[in-house]
Amino acid sequence: MEIESQPACWQRALDLLPSVSGLLPRPGERVAVVGCGTSWFMAQAYAALREGAGAGETDAFAASEAPIGPGFARRYDRVLALTRSGTTTEVLSLLDSMRGQVATTAITADPATPVADLAQDLVVLDWADEKSVVQTRFPTSQLVLLRAHLGEAVGHLPAQAAEALAQELDAELVGAEQVSFLGRGWSYGVAREAALKVRETAAWWTESYPAMEYRHGPISVARAGRAVWSLGALPDGLAEQILETGAHLVTPRHDPLAELVKVQRLGVALAARLGRDVDNPQHLTRSVVLSA
Repeated sequence: MEIESQPACWQRALDLLPSVSGLLPRPGERVAVVGCGTSWFMAQAYAALREGAGAGETDAFAASEAPIGPGFARRYDRVLALTRSGTTTEVLSLLDSMRGQVATTAITADPATPVADLAQDLVVLDWADEKSVVQTRFPTSQLVLLRAHLGEAVGHLPAQAAEALAQELDAELVGAEQVSFLGRGWSYGVAREAALKVRETAAWWTESYPAMEYRHGPISVARAGRAVWSLGALPDGLAEQILETGAHLVTPRHDPLAELVKVQRLGVALAARLGRDVDNPQHLTRSVVLSA
């Protein structure tokens, strides 16, 4: 996995911004962001950030379930597609249905793929491509780029990623039989990605919830030997309630993206303990390409 290269990749994303800024969603545009798996969760994080920044209405959809195009009432000024491989069936199908109707931009790691022919504008992060089936540096570099484009001060993030790589993982996390990830606002999308990452790499029992929703039922699985990891600030009183269950609680020391780097490392540590191949997990492929 390419986890350790993320500080350099994040800096490269920041350096790239001036040359691709005009290809990304403009202020005031109504935007639909689509993707699959990890890309869907990054889309959720970006949508929350963009609306929070006052840049325009922004919705995030799994590409297979996006209520846009022929037969739907929703109208957008731009569709932003996130796809590392550039070959994912659902993303390509959606972009194909949008041609000539709405502006489209795709962010990909491989320009020599069908997405280049279907998207009106293309942002290429080929230096963040990965040999591993499991995505790590591409989605995080992508979100750093998008956050910088929104005007967020993110110049400190490469250094935080380096700190996240150096920080020792809690023994209670590596030994936990179950982990629940929590988030608020845009960090909920990151929490969903965190849970997916550990499931993919270690086939481990993980869940993810909005922090305020965790108390409405999911907290019932918390107990000694299990962990709760919040990627954003917890609402008042929730930390105390989690600790009362006996579960190990982790609260963020860094930006949610830097916390995600630590989660990626946790997945690798759990997989190593179980003897699993973190780059080629069972039943997974680099891209989901469905037959017609």
